[in-house]
Amino acid sequence: MPKMKTHKGAAKRFRITGTGKLKRGHAFRSHILTKKSRKTKRGLRRTAYVSSTQEKIMKRLLPYL
Repeated sequence: MPKMKTHKGAAKRFRITGTGKLKRGHAFRSHILTKKSRKTKRGLRRTAYVSSTQEKIMKRLLPYL
């Protein structure tokens, strides 16, 4: 059986933690920031975790991560 390929778009966007969870950045942070409040932008800076429902799908995209 051939090797599985890593989805390169996903590999650039996700990092794995020591416990095996997937870290991700927030969306809506790139432009049109003037209409967003300071509190919203501050919250978007923090990393988030992939939800448990999506985790199985992401692990399939990132087999060697």
